[in-house]
Amino acid sequence: MNARSVTRLFPLANGFWFFLCLLAGAIPPASGAESVNDWVKGALPELTQFYKSLHQAPELSHEEEKTAATMAETLRKLGFTVTEKVGGHGVVGVLKNGAGPKLLLRADMDGLPVVEETGLPYASQVKVRDARGATVGVMHACGHDMHMTMLMGTLEYLSTHRDQWSGTLVPIFQPAEEKGAGAQKMLDDGLFRRFPKPDYALALHVAADRPTGNVAWRPGYAMANVDSVDIVIRGKGGHGAYPHMTIDPIVIAAKLVLDLQTIASREVKPIEPVVVTVGSIHGGAKHNVISDDCTLQLTVRSYTPEVRKQILDAIKRKADAAAASAGAPQPDITISDGTPALANDADLAKRLEPVIQKELGKDKVEESEPSMGGEDFGAYGRAGVPILMIAVGAVDQSRLTKYETEGTLAPSLHSPLFYPDIDGTLTTGVRTLTAASLDLLAKKK
Repeated sequence: MNARSVTRLFPLANGFWFFLCLLAGAIPPASGAESVNDWVKGALPELTQFYKSLHQAPELSHEEEKTAATMAETLRKLGFTVTEKVGGHGVVGVLKNGAGPKLLLRADMDGLPVVEETGLPYASQVKVRDARGATVGVMHACGHDMHMTMLMGTLEYLSTHRDQWSGTLVPIFQPAEEKGAGAQKMLDDGLFRRFPKPDYALALHVAADRPTGNVAWRPGYAMANVDSVDIVIRGKGGHGAYPHMTIDPIVIAAKLVLDLQTIASREVKPIEPVVVTVGSIHGGAKHNVISDDCTLQLTVRSYTPEVRKQILDAIKRKADAAAASAGAPQPDITISDGTPALANDADLAKRLEPVIQKELGKDKVEESEPSMGGEDFGAYGRAGVPILMIAVGAVDQSRLTKYETEGTLAPSLHSPLFYPDIDGTLTTGVRTLTAASLDLLAKKK
């Protein structure tokens, strides 16, 4: 049995046997002549099983205990020094292979409170009680199971082909991305102090609207600052037949909803991307009762720190003004779930473009449009590391064509119907991340 076929067993029980044999020198190093593409084809069955096992066992944000344990155990079998419980359930591996750059590779681990409706034979059946005590389904509806598998495939290749690179690998498996909190928690827990601070950081993310085989990224700002804002308007309740004896918080809320729309249209420079969405409004309980309060929930999106502050300041000013205009007390305003904008390093993107074009084909690499979605991978860039997040096409072209023929859109990320086509997504992701890693960790000639 050659080294390649043995190493593919790492997700299974025999992985530890392989690791011991590798340390003892019983297994020769993998041949440097083997292409990444050929290696992935051979590894695909075991990687697929690894993916399906993760898909069937999702865990919510901040609760990724079992997933983290699986990642830690697998990293150890591949020869990494492993530290667990970094910033919660975060896992950090370190593999030193001579002098050279330090490269961080990141995957996120958490699932979403979504009941899966894909009908797949390996669909998640998990149900748990959330923080509110409600029973919810749990699903990897954003592809984090695929992110972990693509990263593990890359790490398996790199750990068994050490003759092809030199430097230090620092893979991290991050919790709580869906809460916009995991990256910062790992940083606050000393990620760049306790472990080698990377010269570069890469991450993959599945794309629900791109065909398998294709990848894309955007230099500079690619994803938005995300803030959640809760506003509680206090009024004076009473009978609906005698409104003059009340201060109606629902009327104040209605005025505020309209006022908030003028932030983007009249206060922020038109070329700056801005979203202020009132996603929820709750007030009152009966037809003829004016309530004491009304609650609004907003999602706020922007790119630059300056515009982010401008928007949040404007929301507070307009909420205070709407309340004051009706003689109501100052509203309660809470800002939470802050996720920084993701800005890809332009030089890193430029360096890796020809590398990935060579691996996949020039026509398979595109520049993506900017998105107002959020991703806390941007926190590592703000901490002083050049970063690049690469979108990996996750839906087979035949399936995309079918949706188009039917006049429907492909299920988006976070949809209960979303699922990646495994072979094409896995193959492209591992090839892309491996090729990029080998270039950044290339041995000096």
